[in-house]
Amino acid sequence: MPATEHQQSFLGRISIRRNQVIAMDGNHEQELEDLELFQRHTGDRFADLLSLPDDSPFPGETFLSISWLRKLVDVLLCCEAEFKALLIMGRDPSQIPKPPLDRLLIDFMERTVKVLDICNAVSGGVDSIRQCQKLAEIVVSALEQKPIGDGQVKRARKALGPLMSALTTDDKENNHSRYAERTWSFGRRGSNSGGNHKDRATHGPFRSSSMVVAKNWSAAKQIQSMCSNLTVPRGGETTGLAQPVYIMSTVMVFVVWALVAAIPCQERSGLSTHFQIPKQFGWAHSIIGMQEKIGEEWKKKEKKGSAGLLEEMQRMEKLGQSLIEFVDGFQFPAEAEKLEEVAAQVAELAEICQRMEEGLIPLQQQIRELFHRIVRSRTEILDLLDNGKASQPII
Repeated sequence: MPATEHQQSFLGRISIRRNQVIAMDGNHEQELEDLELFQRHTGDRFADLLSLPDDSPFPGETFLSISWLRKLVDVLLCCEAEFKALLIMGRDPSQIPKPPLDRLLIDFMERTVKVLDICNAVSGGVDSIRQCQKLAEIVVSALEQKPIGDGQVKRARKALGPLMSALTTDDKENNHSRYAERTWSFGRRGSNSGGNHKDRATHGPFRSSSMVVAKNWSAAKQIQSMCSNLTVPRGGETTGLAQPVYIMSTVMVFVVWALVAAIPCQERSGLSTHFQIPKQFGWAHSIIGMQEKIGEEWKKKEKKGSAGLLEEMQRMEKLGQSLIEFVDGFQFPAEAEKLEEVAAQVAELAEICQRMEEGLIPLQQQIRELFHRIVRSRTEILDLLDNGKASQPII
């Protein structure tokens, strides 16, 4: 069953339960069944991501590509909707402030604030990739010309320099020296977020046009902090609401971790070592599989010094290195065989630019939707906590 059908079926079932009067024993059995469905749907969605099915709705999808990341964010949005339904719909508010759920929800609320900051950082990273796309389009425009002469090669070289610098830059060097303020999680933007095109170009391709962060802000530390109090439910907690809180927290951490690994963000050193997922849960098997694959790629990235694991950026970097060799050694007229090779590389670079043009803005819109969804969910859960405390009898 597709993810959207899973979600509609699950939400419909919870909605029906909300309007029914069920005996306590029956209600407990129903909650156990709902919890089992939530775990199964979560596992199925991530299994689809790991297997990369041929009938994917996103053409050209590969692991850690733009379209794959769009599907990843969509999975988080679906899981978040089911989690909120499981936690809130048909719930007696007086159940919420009781331990250990009260403490777990407070930790969850703090974790979501960090997710909001990472959403801002990733959205800014998408802007930086779009700047790389513009530079790559200049290279394509120059080297598509026939015949290729000194003027076209000079224009391509001028764009390839900053492009390759951006694609191989170190996170800390790239960001800490350029971002002076922080965009806070709930919508306040820094004063340097605008500026004309010339100002942005002066700061290079990784000057974000949508957000700025403090010099000491670290995506890696944010994720590490999110994991610090992420503990596995034990004993009776495994059959109560503590379990879906843990599942949702793990899913949330994994998704933002994968986004930070793929998209350029400030300070990501040691990202592959920050959290582990227990293997005893069936819903976690596919997440662990993807985590291992991304972790191995990240270790290579740290050795190589490239800007991110996004598949399109990796391909763009390889093509850029080859095209730099061509323009640096260019002599007119170039050999026919070499021109054919370059034409194929330019066509591939154009195809990457097209995929970026089609996918980056929708990805950024999904990240913004995730941001606003989490803000709304935080408000609803905090209201539930407040109502639960108010409904408790005074002793």
